[in-house]
Amino acid sequence: LSAIGSGIAVAVVASSAVGAISENPSLLGKTVIFAGLAEGIAIYGLIIAIMIISKV
Repeated sequence: LSAIGSGIAVAVVASSAVGAISENPSLLGKTVIFAGLAEGIAIYGLIIAIMIISKV
C-alpha cells in the first residue's frame, strides 16, 4: 500500500518538476530532493512490513 502511495507521489512530483525545470533550470536540485522524499515513503513501508512479518 505504501508503494502505491509512493508511486503516485513520485508521478505528481516528477510531472511538476519537469514543468518547473523547463522554466528555471536552477530548480533541479530542489526537485530531486522532493522526489527523494516521496520515495522515502516506500522505504519506510518496506521496513514496517519486514518488522511485521518478523514479529519484532
